[in-house]
Amino acid sequence: MSLESQKLRQQWQEFQDQFFADRSLIIAANRGPVTFQTHEDGSRTFNRGSGGLVTALLGLTRYVESTWIACARSEADTDWEAGTLDLMGGSSSVHIQFLVPGTDAYDGYYNVIANPLLWFLQHTMWDVPRRPIINRATWQAWEEGYVAVNALYAKAIVAQTLAATKKPLVMLQDYHLYLTPRMVRNQLRPALRPPISHFVHIPWPGPDYWAILPQGMRNMILEGMLGADLLGFQTENDAQNFARTCQRYLSRVGVNYRQGRIWYRNHVTYARAFPIAIDTEALRTMSKSAEVQAERKRLKDYVGDKQLILRIERIEPSKNILRGFEAFGELLELHPELHEKVVFVAILVPSRMKLDEYKWYLGEVMAAIGRVNAKYSSGSWEPIRALVGENYQRAVAAMQLYDVLLVNSIADGMNLVAKEGPIVNERAGRLVLSERTGAREQLESDALIISPCDVYATSEALYRALTMPTAESEHHAKNLRKFVEDEDIVWWMQQQLETISQLGL
Repeated sequence: MSLESQKLRQQWQEFQDQFFADRSLIIAANRGPVTFQTHEDGSRTFNRGSGGLVTALLGLTRYVESTWIACARSEADTDWEAGTLDLMGGSSSVHIQFLVPGTDAYDGYYNVIANPLLWFLQHTMWDVPRRPIINRATWQAWEEGYVAVNALYAKAIVAQTLAATKKPLVMLQDYHLYLTPRMVRNQLRPALRPPISHFVHIPWPGPDYWAILPQGMRNMILEGMLGADLLGFQTENDAQNFARTCQRYLSRVGVNYRQGRIWYRNHVTYARAFPIAIDTEALRTMSKSAEVQAERKRLKDYVGDKQLILRIERIEPSKNILRGFEAFGELLELHPELHEKVVFVAILVPSRMKLDEYKWYLGEVMAAIGRVNAKYSSGSWEPIRALVGENYQRAVAAMQLYDVLLVNSIADGMNLVAKEGPIVNERAGRLVLSERTGAREQLESDALIISPCDVYATSEALYRALTMPTAESEHHAKNLRKFVEDEDIVWWMQQQLETISQLGL
């Protein structure tokens, strides 16, 4: 880390000390920072959650008395219920409280409303002439699942607020908890209401698409979110779309777009963009591990002296995996000189396989791979190699080796792979990036930007990336790496807390 970076980190630590001098912290999310397991001998252990979000939020606990509220994900979580753990190597402790909704309530909250109804809506993925079908079962899942579980969160937050020795800052995460802010406000008199921030990790479409939801659901979501003091979105476009949606569907709402200010029911909510980032230090440390190096050797043996096109995705329809393979097939059709000189490695992580839409999509993905390989492979060359399964070490190893990283999502709140790749890549790799990802707003000047539905343009972008002069590719790779380093996960959290401070919350 440079001296300048060290100085900035020191200033950030001093700011946090001051910011939390008279505050406590309540974090609420669908998932907790740990998952417990109970072994045959009755002993209990836990695994800490991975990813930059957990790291960033837990980083705050070094400075403040903290509680993390989440839904139990295992029987061992349920047995634990609540208690304090040291998750940062002796520097702090976190009180973790697991909520335990009934099985049917959680299923309605998570598997019917949050996923897929809201997730598909916010990624503009519904085939509207056919789906969704909002019927009596959907409404039951809404009332007895989503509303009920949000009420559980609100009750727990209120209880923690009343028990806190210092007035807490409440930080809510994502689309599972849209109703919670209003519920918390309604249960506390003004003097006791904590400041509430709520970060939305997925896109927010324009107001027309929100017409898919019935008025009762839609307005309850908007009113719920406007119970927060600060709403964070991935992009400026998302924040403005939220304000436009409120203006379209709620009565007596005032919006100041320049200030990101929404006035409703005698309360001001600010909607701002805080593009999420990655933990660059942790990623670099992992890239040097023995596990990553072993995976790297296996990949190098497979790739040999060929150029490598890489994609790393959860198997979700929004990731546009099918068109990526179609574009690669188009590339091979138009440029036969590339046969046996390039390979496409797709690292695919199963996601939400209990949902029919995801099961069907996995089948379509494997069929698309089969079609390209059947048409173009030779005895010694398999154009596409799919590696299915969750293995982050393998993903990091592959990011070190790619010549081209393809991110062609139909819609993505951010897409952190587009930021992770440039940090560990060792080959001046080029980034082909969809204009529908949140990462585009930050990375577009040094990426090849494509329209996700344009298969031909994607194939041309892949060709340009594969044939880009070395000096040009090194220039873009250097710029991408510096940008991601400068605006990392620490910067993301800092932007939110500084905004809270500036607004006097």
